[in-house]
Amino acid sequence: MTLFQISEPGASPLPHAPKRAIGIDLGTTNSLVATVRKGLAVVLPDTEGRPLVPSVVRYGEDGVVVGYDAQACAIRDPSNTIVSVKRLMGRGLNDLGDDRRYPYRFVEGEGVIRLATRDGVKTPMEISAEILKALRLRAETALGGAIDGAVVTVPAYFDDAQRQATKDAAKLANLPVLRLLNEPTAAAIAYGLDNASEGTYAVFDLGGGTFDISILRLSRGVFEVLATNGDSALGGDDFDHRVFCWALEQAKLPPLSAADARKLMTSARDAKEMLTGHDAARIAAVLSVGEIDAMLTSHTFTEITETLVRKTLGPVKRALRDARLTPADINGVVLVGGATRMPQIRRAVAEFFGQPPLTNLNPDEVVAIGAAVQANKLIGNREGDDWLLLDVIPLSLGIETMGGLAEKIVPRNSTIPITRAQEFTTFKDGQTAMSLHVVQGEREKVADCRSLARFELRGIPPMTAGAARIRVAFEVDADGLLSVSAREETSGIESSIVVKPSYGLTDAEIARMLQESFAHAADDARARALAEARVEADRIVFATESALAADPDLLDDRTRDAIDRAVADVRRLRDGDDRAALAKAVEALNEATAGFAASRMDRGVARALAGKRVDALG
Repeated sequence: MTLFQISEPGASPLPHAPKRAIGIDLGTTNSLVATVRKGLAVVLPDTEGRPLVPSVVRYGEDGVVVGYDAQACAIRDPSNTIVSVKRLMGRGLNDLGDDRRYPYRFVEGEGVIRLATRDGVKTPMEISAEILKALRLRAETALGGAIDGAVVTVPAYFDDAQRQATKDAAKLANLPVLRLLNEPTAAAIAYGLDNASEGTYAVFDLGGGTFDISILRLSRGVFEVLATNGDSALGGDDFDHRVFCWALEQAKLPPLSAADARKLMTSARDAKEMLTGHDAARIAAVLSVGEIDAMLTSHTFTEITETLVRKTLGPVKRALRDARLTPADINGVVLVGGATRMPQIRRAVAEFFGQPPLTNLNPDEVVAIGAAVQANKLIGNREGDDWLLLDVIPLSLGIETMGGLAEKIVPRNSTIPITRAQEFTTFKDGQTAMSLHVVQGEREKVADCRSLARFELRGIPPMTAGAARIRVAFEVDADGLLSVSAREETSGIESSIVVKPSYGLTDAEIARMLQESFAHAADDARARALAEARVEADRIVFATESALAADPDLLDDRTRDAIDRAVADVRRLRDGDDRAALAKAVEALNEATAGFAASRMDRGVARALAGKRVDALG
């Protein structure tokens, strides 16, 4: 007999009560947190009704301050007030170039950037964690309890180091991260669900510190990312800096102190924002070295930032090319990020795509709203529509093969999560170990790609060259983070590594990898063909010399001389650039050794049959 638990109305626990899930847009200039309430995604404001949290952290005399209060101290205490920390995530000190542009006290050392503050030495992850803590506390206050899960957005073109740094920051902030989500994808989710749209859309995301372009297909609840591209070192901050430099030139002032530079940069940003709705903006600042009072017109602003605007269109063209589409195939362009409010950006987008961009959603809030919708779905809440997200990785992943070649195993723009495997073999007889070098990039040669990790597979049973079957598997999770394993199939020997990226990657390297892959496609094809010919030459020379050492008595002097000359020809041409001549020499060596190979085979068969009865062979 089944027993039912009966409670007074309103007194029973709610077994299917929705869990507290949030979406966080951790931005360069501003950050936001959103959630889903009664099927509707909303941004959570502070007690004064402000949705944004300035991404500014100050280490003050009385503790850590985040947001508007920290922003108010940026000019007075620049070295302890950290702004735009997102641009430092996943980077090393060597990546900054001229660190004098920053008013901070950097600590020398290897690996991740470290800043000296009033509260001790801090990393960008620790500083970002303070922003995430503030957002978590805001959400917990609004939702009435601890957060069960969060989706944190990152630029689509963030590399492994930057993504890992973001996850580290979330862990420091005690945030249970469900996944990292690409910012343009989050925006597409918000736009697509809000407008019930179908078709092919471009998401043009220009934030404070990064630029992304993603091409997505929206169809019957499926959000499929077709291609992504961008520049993780291009954003609204760069437009501010152009205005800053222009104002400095107008006033003809000497180099500024950290406090003066922060004051002028604030005035430059205010002027840039003013020009969104006005024809001119005044830049006025009283500095320790003199006064600046200049009038910046929208025409001049457009002129001094023209190269930055053009810089956004290169990734757009590459993303369309990867998706095998033209501007005419795009049904709509969604603008994301506060920097897309600049009139010259909107004009450039409209001219390129031949249609005005879509602006019915707040570009500051759309990413956080999309992240909240995704978090609500991942946590298991049943509110809202049923839909599926298919995201991609921005760069190809592979391993180094003989000749310094990069063998791609997971191509760029592959849908994630994904597992791909490929079989490789040994190069030498009796080889018992294999070193695996994991790389990322689009070029054919390893030297032109980014090194991610190295590990070894040991304990391979000794076999003849080419007999071992080594399966190398790449697994990319939903956050775009990678793990690699290698297994020798006959013995079951296995080794694996979770790729822990270094923090010494420049922001421009990812964009450079793709740009160079297009510019050098023909050169790469020739280089790959030559490298493959060299590997084949090494293989046949090694096999020939091993055979000569094992069975020298099968050769007469004339044949031996012919083989030696053919080997010498291959060796002589091996390091040259004439692939055709090397291939011809390899063929000549094959012909010179044909009779010798037949004699060795006959001897091998005779040895195998020695002492056996003919009728026993059947």
